[in-house]
Amino acid sequence: MKSTVTILFSSIVGLALFGMPARAQNGAEPPRPDNPSTAPRNEKAPPAPDAAPLPVDPHKYMIGAEDVLMVTVWREPDFTGSRVVRPDGKISLPLIGEIQAAGVTPEQLGKDLAAALGKYVNNPDVLVSLQQVNSKRYYIDGGVNRPGEYKLVTPTTVLEALSQAGGFREFANTKKIRILRGDTTLKFNYHEVSHGKKMDQNIYVESGDHIIVPD
Repeated sequence: MKSTVTILFSSIVGLALFGMPARAQNGAEPPRPDNPSTAPRNEKAPPAPDAAPLPVDPHKYMIGAEDVLMVTVWREPDFTGSRVVRPDGKISLPLIGEIQAAGVTPEQLGKDLAAALGKYVNNPDVLVSLQQVNSKRYYIDGGVNRPGEYKLVTPTTVLEALSQAGGFREFANTKKIRILRGDTTLKFNYHEVSHGKKMDQNIYVESGDHIIVPD
């Protein structure tokens, strides 16, 4: 009888030990599931990645007011970050203060920033890219499926601009399209250009152009 009780007691103790959480056995926390909601509170989420640069030619694109730039200085996080070009055409960076951005290319601005930072940083490696175009716009009105404002990011012909507007509505007069450019009105015949005729009409859109498709 005594042997039977001893065996039963040992079995109960063994089950209790094996059934206890890991922390009770060795003092450590059990593994956490790989779930953000259960991560320790003192861990910070990784920062959101910077917006991808736009496909502009850094040698040719002229920066304008309200454009959003990404200034990257290699191994210098204090100088790295997004900058919005102010209405006066300038941006500001620590130590160097204000510098002219509007009217120059991203490549040239990078060189200007490197020269200014050279007084404080040894051989700074500066890259300027465009994150958002706000200074150059054109407009399409009338008989298209998506009329409105469009950002002029890369060189765009009238034919390309019209294709971005989602095609023509049913009764659009595609033979008498007009481009209003300041005080000048230019004509565009979609039927001719789309058939490879009179291609000199297919000019490049300029900032501020209004393309009007009569209904």
